[in-house]
Amino acid sequence: MEGQDGTQQAHLVLAHKLFLLSHPDVQDIEKVRLRDEVLTSVKADDMAPLYETLVADSVLELDQGVLDSMRAKIEEELKKLEEKIADAEENLGESEVREAHLAKSLFFIQVGDKEKALEQLKLTESKTVAVGQKMDLVFYTLQLGFFYMDFDLISKSIDKAKNLFEEGGDWERKNRLKVYEGLYYMSTRNFKKAANLFLDSISTFTTYELFPYDTFIFYTVLTSIISLDRVSLKQKVVDAPEILTVIGKIPYLSEFLNSLYDCQYKSFFTAFAGLTEQIKLDRYLHPHFRYYMREVRTVVYSQFLESYKSVTIEAMAKAFGVTVEFIDLELSRFIAAGKLHCKIDKVAGVLETNRPDAKNALYQATIKQGDFLLNRIQKLSRVIDL
Repeated sequence: MEGQDGTQQAHLVLAHKLFLLSHPDVQDIEKVRLRDEVLTSVKADDMAPLYETLVADSVLELDQGVLDSMRAKIEEELKKLEEKIADAEENLGESEVREAHLAKSLFFIQVGDKEKALEQLKLTESKTVAVGQKMDLVFYTLQLGFFYMDFDLISKSIDKAKNLFEEGGDWERKNRLKVYEGLYYMSTRNFKKAANLFLDSISTFTTYELFPYDTFIFYTVLTSIISLDRVSLKQKVVDAPEILTVIGKIPYLSEFLNSLYDCQYKSFFTAFAGLTEQIKLDRYLHPHFRYYMREVRTVVYSQFLESYKSVTIEAMAKAFGVTVEFIDLELSRFIAAGKLHCKIDKVAGVLETNRPDAKNALYQATIKQGDFLLNRIQKLSRVIDL
């Protein structure tokens, strides 16, 4: 089931095609091709439960003969698996019993029966002793979670995996979990945590069952740009050899990253426009498309304004290759939302920055933390006196 040979898990490829089928920006002719590919995948794995759901959602048309054939094959295969389990329990050892139960779990995953797969995975876990094998079962559950975008299941599975690692566990599986966790955080709009986890996994990436390495670098760069400060971005992303070897293969990504760091704002906006389609058509990033667009613009406008005490709106518009009216409207929104620390002098056509005092903010934070610490010490002293 996993991409141990460096290929993405077939069901996650299918999930992406189903996402594209529901996307309004995908052309009808492309959807016809995708529908054929989805039907081929569903029939190849006898995914009767998913087929019924897709028919109910009017994604596929009902072919009763195809459905009956898939159901018959599922029934026949389940009989064989039950016989193997019975034989293992009667005549073989514990490891063979576990393997037989695991085979049944993987079969339910293959045919797209989520509830039965989760039930059978729990049963398989009860027959499993080794921590590493228990972790593998958690990875199967996580893959199910990402197929159905069930964030509650993903969150619980990640917590379970972390608890298992307290009992032991190898580094390879720990590193794989970081990518799963990073993908979960990215899918739930916590880009900072996602960026940190992805950056930790760059040199140890083996999670090909989730996505190819190119896609992993794409996610790493996108999340890092809105999460890291300029110095960290240079050290961890711009100069990272693992990123440099791949980034050129992804359209617009190299220009997007380097033009931001090099303050080539006109080139940055051009590359950003080229990347928007890729972000919009990604099933994990699509729900956060508008948010991400705003955050990137906040980063780039803040970086430009940091260099000036005051600057004319015309000069800024020229640097970004846009009209004065566009910049005026853009900045008004960001200033009103508290994203940018500057004000517009419309009469003079000037932007005046009013950056908050970093030292004062640090002083206030220190006072607050010191207060909290003193309270804790007082509570502790009362307990000790008793």
